[in-house]
Amino acid sequence: MYPFISSDKVNTTISSLIIKYGEDNRFRITKGVTQVASFWYKSDGNENDFEKFCINNFIHDKNELNAFFERISTNFESLYGNLNKISLDLKKQVHLDLGKIYTYDEIFAAYDPFAHLQDDFFNNKLAFMILLNFPTYTLEEKNALGANWSRLDWAYARIGDLYVSRVPAEVNSKISQALTDGDNYISNYNIYTNSLLDKNGKPAFNKNLKLISHWGLRDEIKSLYSEKDGLNKQIILYNVMKRIISQEIPENIINNDKYLWDPINNKLYENNKEIKFNYEPNTRYKTLLRNYNTFKLADPYYPNYPTYIDRKFKLELEVTKEDIKSIFDELCSADVLIKVGKLIEKRLGRKLQPFDIWYDGFKTRSNITQDELDKIVKFKYPTLQAFKEDFPNILIKLGFSKDKADYISDKIVIDPARGAGHAWGAMMKGDVAHLRTRANDNGMDYKGYNIACHEFGHNVEQTISLYDVDYYFLNGVPNTAFTEALAFTFQKRDLFLLGIDDNSQDKEYWQTLDILWGTFEIMGVSLVDIEVWEWLYNNPNATDQQLKEKTIEIAKNIWNKYFARIFNIKDEPILAIYSHMIDYPLYLPAYPLGHLIEFSIEDKIQNKNIANEIQSMFEQGRLTPYHWMMKSFNYPLSAKPLIQKSEKAINKLFME
Repeated sequence: MYPFISSDKVNTTISSLIIKYGEDNRFRITKGVTQVASFWYKSDGNENDFEKFCINNFIHDKNELNAFFERISTNFESLYGNLNKISLDLKKQVHLDLGKIYTYDEIFAAYDPFAHLQDDFFNNKLAFMILLNFPTYTLEEKNALGANWSRLDWAYARIGDLYVSRVPAEVNSKISQALTDGDNYISNYNIYTNSLLDKNGKPAFNKNLKLISHWGLRDEIKSLYSEKDGLNKQIILYNVMKRIISQEIPENIINNDKYLWDPINNKLYENNKEIKFNYEPNTRYKTLLRNYNTFKLADPYYPNYPTYIDRKFKLELEVTKEDIKSIFDELCSADVLIKVGKLIEKRLGRKLQPFDIWYDGFKTRSNITQDELDKIVKFKYPTLQAFKEDFPNILIKLGFSKDKADYISDKIVIDPARGAGHAWGAMMKGDVAHLRTRANDNGMDYKGYNIACHEFGHNVEQTISLYDVDYYFLNGVPNTAFTEALAFTFQKRDLFLLGIDDNSQDKEYWQTLDILWGTFEIMGVSLVDIEVWEWLYNNPNATDQQLKEKTIEIAKNIWNKYFARIFNIKDEPILAIYSHMIDYPLYLPAYPLGHLIEFSIEDKIQNKNIANEIQSMFEQGRLTPYHWMMKSFNYPLSAKPLIQKSEKAINKLFME
């Protein structure tokens, strides 16, 4: 049961402490002693040392326990905050568009300043002192007991989450290296549109765009719904995606505009002559396989979460995999989606194509061309700094007071992203959050601005949930879905923030269908991600070729189960295109959960001050998802509210 300490010694230690401090402390004593025993190795001392440690370090006095809590909070904020800043600095050259990346840059970026922190605190016994005095609660216990907890009780419980594993530093370093390598691979996976030919060998695009996979390719497909000849370009980009998934893409077309490529017929040209080429050598799936093989190295060190899948859902997301798959299945199986598909066909004037999973016509911007949007954005934001200087005005437009807008804006800076863009929050008060997005030499284009609005939503959450939360160990959100929800809320208002607003009578209905369709798409993608990881754990000796074949098979199966009934097309692999599968293992399920939360936020803020509602929700900090949702909306995470409102919306719109 325990790695080194016998059950008899654990029981006698518990009995000794109960005799010393009384039955009132039985729960904390039992939890604390068993927690220490779960991570006590031979190198930490013999059984008598274990017993002596527990007897000498159990804190029964509430005032002394609170003093320990305060000291942990203060010192961990300093540790986490400063180590986070170091990590940010070391990754700067790799994350930001600052020129060539050298081997030594990648080495610095892969170094994890946090890697030895856990080892150090187990070695000096601080981790054991925390384990002994702060009970760790399971997800089920938090959800059952949390309604009656005070804010201090919640903070104590979050300290109890500090040590649920004892992963050696060398394993943490390998995980960090794998993540860095995956991020470098994806961040530099660009396709140039001036290299793309149509099936007749003619240039497909009249301007050269550098589209990162998958984000840039997907967003360009979205933007083309407003162009007269957009369909042909969408088909070409869709075929680019299929070649990436199958790894039949020419290796020398990636991040290179020196060749011409017809992705439909898969022909490559140099100096107007067709040339032979090598496929990308399964790098995509080798990277995914390396992630699996690296992350599972930590499995033996989590006694209660023995797989990465367990850790991702029960520990990080704090929603069980079974609950998530049930929620996803309910929405993806909803009959209203068939009606929405027919409405999209009616609006497009054609049958659905597989890439219409990204149909963007429910938004106001679908009636404005990409060139028009680019001109508006570039005029308003000729530099990234111009966007930074507009932070207060953006927040004021969203309902924040000038003082609060300045307060938040002062805590966010902007950087030029090498990849698609991301937000990096601070981990201590006094530090700033970082917004990363792409920009061209002649200013921000619409795609960069749209991403920046999304990332700014993350930064606002990161600031409120750090600076405005009462206890340090409650800072943040229940899981990444909640920060994604606010990011979506900001991103959706990108045109409003430019002074372009849709005041149509049916705006709320279109908005509901937009959330539904986007949630449907990303749920399908997420189910692929989950099933791929399940298959990997069931096939630990898989090769990259087997993984590729299985990933494509899983993507087709998910498509056939949920999408084929709407699209009337079978065996589509498009759900396997997302880059998150490669560089952010099992991150994808947070997005559809984020859309469900986004819907709840949008529903709540109707005719209310957006800023006030955002403030009240996100200053709750890191409760479990169940309790955060109950306090904010009086119902748990569920697909039902979105399905029900979508049925009302589609019935209303079909009647018109």
